[in-house]
Amino acid sequence: MMWGYGTNMGWMMWLWGFLLLVGIALLVLVAVRLSGPGRTPERHPEWRGLPGPDAGRTRAQQILDERFARGEIAEEEYRERLRVLREDH
Repeated sequence: MMWGYGTNMGWMMWLWGFLLLVGIALLVLVAVRLSGPGRTPERHPEWRGLPGPDAGRTRAQQILDERFARGEIAEEEYRERLRVLREDH
């Protein structure tokens, strides 16, 4: 018994299933792109509002802070290098 669908409806069901899966995948992709980590003010300067915690710090100061935080340099050395960096500006 065919249940009224005819003999060629099998491919149509596969097509609709495939299109449904593609549509869901596209929706997930769009949602990830809109809310992902790539949409930050650092990557889009036009979004910048108030200055963040790194405002006014050079890359050299950031590296120095990271080395101090990891314990690679002592506090005295950190303060001395920071003083030298600030004198250059």
